[in-house]
Formats: sequence, C-alpha cells, structure tokens
Amino acid sequence: MSSLIVVGISDVKIARTPGVLITYALGSCIGVCFYDKAASLGALLHIMLPDAPEKIDNVFKYADTGIAETLRKMESMGGNRNRITAKIAGGAQMFHVPGDNHLGNIGRRNSDSVKLNLLKQRIRMLGSDVGGTFARTVEFNTATGIATIRTYGQHDKDL
Repeated sequence: MSSLIVVGISDVKIARTPGVLITYALGSCIGVCFYDKAASLGALLHIMLPDAPEKIDNVFKYADTGIAETLRKMESMGGNRNRITAKIAGGAQMFHVPGDNHLGNIGRRNSDSVKLNLLKQRIRMLGSDVGGTFARTVEFNTATGIATIRTYGQHDKDL
C-alpha cells in the first residue's frame, strides 16, 4: 500500500499510479477527484469557494480556477482531457443560517459551481456524494480510480 499524500484546504495534489490522495474534513468545501486511467494519473483538488474574484491569492481555493488549473497540470503530465473523469464529495451545510442567507448555503453553491465548471471543461462526472449536514474525508486511490468517502458514524462509501 502506498503512503497517503495529504491534500490541504485550497490545495491540489497529483499522483501517478500507485498513489493514495486524501483530504480531511470537507464541510462546505468540495473534494474533486480527477482520474485518467490510461495515463496512470490521478488528482485530488480541495476547493473552498465557488468562484474566483478578480484578484486571487490561490487558484486552488476556487472551483472555477482550481478545476481549470488542475486540468492544465494533468495535461502537462500526459493526461488527456478526453479521458479524464471526475468524482466529487462535500458541499455540506454545516451551520443553519435563518432566512435565505447567501452565506448559509455555501456548500450548495460550491457543489453547483463544481458541477458547472466540470461541464464547461467537458469532464464527465462519474459520481458524487454532496450535501447533507456532515463533514466528509475523501481518500482517492489512483490505481483503481475509487474514491472512498468516510463520514463519522456512517459506513464508508465508494464512488
């Protein structure tokens, strides 16, 4: 078994097969697993917010710029956009905010933005585990393309 490669908040890691990427405690954030089996290449992106402002400090913090830059990096390592697929997890509503507060549904906004940007980039999404009110940990195996979702008090779920 390969050692775990930890992906932080607003971060991406790319690994060749075999490799196991992990990101912890996805609340409203989204973990996006990218996979190109033919190139033996996988990536795990941990985005925090849906859309980048005009001036940004970190492209991986945002769904739109993070997805685009991750795909660019994978292509520079031999990945092919026509083969790359994605699986996503996270996007929970961790806190109840009364009314129709824009900040209260950041998880849903993140999820919607990730899905929209994957569509714009023509990346097929093969699985998702989003929403709810609980945090998730994602472990992504680049040898198999399986994303295992771990949630406290629940059974592991493979995507």
